[in-house]
Amino acid sequence: MSVIVVTGTDAGVGKTVVCAALAALARGRGASVAVVKPAQTGVPAGERGDLDEIIRLSGVATTFEIARFESPLSPAAAARAARVAPVSMPQTARRIRELAESNRLVIVEGTGGLLVRFDEDGATVADLARLLGAQVLVVAGSGPGTLNHAALTLEALANRGLDLAGVVIGAWPDKPGAAERSDVGDLEMLAARPLAGVLPAGAAGLSADEFAAVARRGLAVTLGGSFDPARFRETFTLAP
Repeated sequence: MSVIVVTGTDAGVGKTVVCAALAALARGRGASVAVVKPAQTGVPAGERGDLDEIIRLSGVATTFEIARFESPLSPAAAARAARVAPVSMPQTARRIRELAESNRLVIVEGTGGLLVRFDEDGATVADLARLLGAQVLVVAGSGPGTLNHAALTLEALANRGLDLAGVVIGAWPDKPGAAERSDVGDLEMLAARPLAGVLPAGAAGLSADEFAAVARRGLAVTLGGSFDPARFRETFTLAP
């Protein structure tokens, strides 16, 4: 059994798609998989959230949303606005451990970035990963600010003694510019290792069968796929 915590360098970088890819590959190998979302924000009750996308793309139906808040705020601020109790990281960690006893893999999708607050004491996804002793997979964007956000996230992980599972680019454009192509090497330098995957922009719009093939090509062997970072770099040439 294992637990992997997926966080992002920012909101909107593709965490949900990466979680779906991890789940699809594990399910394809016949492994039992559970996906946990400690806090879904910005989505009213009854509407489709991140877990619904993961179910649609991966076929994994064992999913758990610990809390949902309508306000598009941090989980701590959203709970305060709704006048309800915030998400408890110790309780969430206990629930995840229970799931890990009966599932080969538990994927935990964070909200926003690594240090987004979940309660008034400042608990974060980093604290949850520490409580679980779990590796953290960082999903990076591919646009302006990527390197700074990635550097800060990786530094925060290292300062907290957390184990990095790798860095995945969550939405690689069809026609990457010089900045995106240059960022690949810089991201690998910051992480001190090759990329753990690159998923194409628009992957969330694929059918489940199409997505499974994209997930396999887009995630590294360590994550259950066949992505080769050296071959990926060979697909483009940095403009002078």
